[in-house]
Amino acid sequence: MTTQNTLDNAGTLGALRKMGERGDDDFGIGEAALLLAALDRPLSDINPYLDHLDELANEVSQMVSSDTDRSLSKRTGALANIIATEWRYTGDVHTYDDPQNANLMDVIDRRKGLPVGLAIIYLDVAHRLHWEATGINFPGQFLIRLEKGTSRQIVDPFNNGIAHDVAGLRALLKQVAGLAAELHPDHYSPVSRRDTLIRLLNNIKQRAISAKNYERGAEILERMLLIAPERLPLLQEAGVFYSRIGNLHRAAMALETFLTQSINEAERGEAEILLHRVRSRLN
Repeated sequence: MTTQNTLDNAGTLGALRKMGERGDDDFGIGEAALLLAALDRPLSDINPYLDHLDELANEVSQMVSSDTDRSLSKRTGALANIIATEWRYTGDVHTYDDPQNANLMDVIDRRKGLPVGLAIIYLDVAHRLHWEATGINFPGQFLIRLEKGTSRQIVDPFNNGIAHDVAGLRALLKQVAGLAAELHPDHYSPVSRRDTLIRLLNNIKQRAISAKNYERGAEILERMLLIAPERLPLLQEAGVFYSRIGNLHRAAMALETFLTQSINEAERGEAEILLHRVRSRLN
């Protein structure tokens, strides 16, 4: 395993900070999500959860290897069969906003979660088998794309791993975006492992803010910055967020860091105005 048996909070933060220094797809997405989950479950041992992901990958591999036809459809079928049918992972349609749905440890314990939480399991299993798989930027739902050679298939982890054809994707899009919506190439654009984790954390942050739990919102925003320290939109958002909740020192720090890196004149202008206001309130 790449992680010691039980990590204290400092060890977990350190491991995540190292992932934040790597390339956007240069780490295990399952391990990263489990480390993030461990921040809410102090002194948790993530290794049993990593072992479970290994077990899923082994079972999927055995199913594919036992079939002479190892086409992409066999791969996506094996993922759905093992993860959704055998282990009964499914989307939580009844308590969708339950915070446990965005904590990968809880998702594994409960066998249900948000679309992005379940997608991380599918992606991690595929990556362990060295399959080409990525999240895609589909509106209103987090889907994944698997590729083999020139073949591609879109899989829906929230709906028991079903593979969508073009007609199915069009129908799904109209459900979430209206009857006038049509498929666009942007809907198939890949989402990196880092951005997938940010999307997972954003679900938690938005629910905290909706509940007016701004301390929790700030905590989650710090985790986003931990794993994506060079994402300028996050730094700008941190400046705005901390200014609104009165943490002026943290707001100034985020805005100053943003201004040292951003080359967008419009965004720099907004940040400079806000930083001036923050500094005037500090004095």
